[in-house]
Amino acid sequence: MSTESASVVTTRERDGAVARVTINRPDVANAFDDGVILGLRDALADVAHDGDVRVVILASAGKHFSAGADLNWMKRAADYGHEENVEDAKALAFMLQGWDQLAKPVVGRIPGAAIGGGVGLVAVCDVVIASEKAKFGLSEVRLGLIPAVISPFVARKIGRSQSRALFLTAERFGAERALAIGLVHQVTAPEELDAAVEATVDALLLGAPGALAAAKELVCVALDEPFETLPATTAKLIADRRDSVEGREGMRAFLEKRKPVWVPPATEDA
Repeated sequence: MSTESASVVTTRERDGAVARVTINRPDVANAFDDGVILGLRDALADVAHDGDVRVVILASAGKHFSAGADLNWMKRAADYGHEENVEDAKALAFMLQGWDQLAKPVVGRIPGAAIGGGVGLVAVCDVVIASEKAKFGLSEVRLGLIPAVISPFVARKIGRSQSRALFLTAERFGAERALAIGLVHQVTAPEELDAAVEATVDALLLGAPGALAAAKELVCVALDEPFETLPATTAKLIADRRDSVEGREGMRAFLEKRKPVWVPPATEDA
């Protein structure tokens, strides 16, 4: 275990309904180690169980998002036996899976490099906003490894063709290519990054919390369920939402030309 504790991740920096989780190892470009994984897991549990949190910003301290695996962590892993390596990898896998399935929107703020596991963390965010200076890469094959644990999240985000090319070439690519392949959703000038994140958060706060969670799950249903059963499934899902407290409030608010109860008073219409 790393000598650093889970406190490398700030979990309780919150402004109203918005929580900000920060990887705080700028001296090593926020590289992953077991302490970071534990911190992100604990932060996930905090925001998942905090009923006042509606949107999460996943951020980093300093110039970079995450440079991938920490060198000292890699040195320790080189001495692990097979079973130790399996358990070590599972910790990362389950942490990423948890963030991917969090029933709240996650906004990724990417100021600089996101490499290896950093790309995996980018891939589990729902909306990703990157600086023009951001760089990405999946460099594992150049170390004789493969991006195995992050592959389910990255491949689902950017697709088979781009994954095959980038997993094999290990080339570094910039924010504009990341935008083109769907890894990120918006690219801004560095000085505009925080304003763009704030605007995205404001847009998300216009959505009903339960509907946002259901919409996130709907993407999985739409892509993974057999096409033959989708009409019945999606009909039931929309009927459930129309009959929900949120659904009824949202429709009443629309017809009465007012904001629904979940919209913060200061939030502007997106």
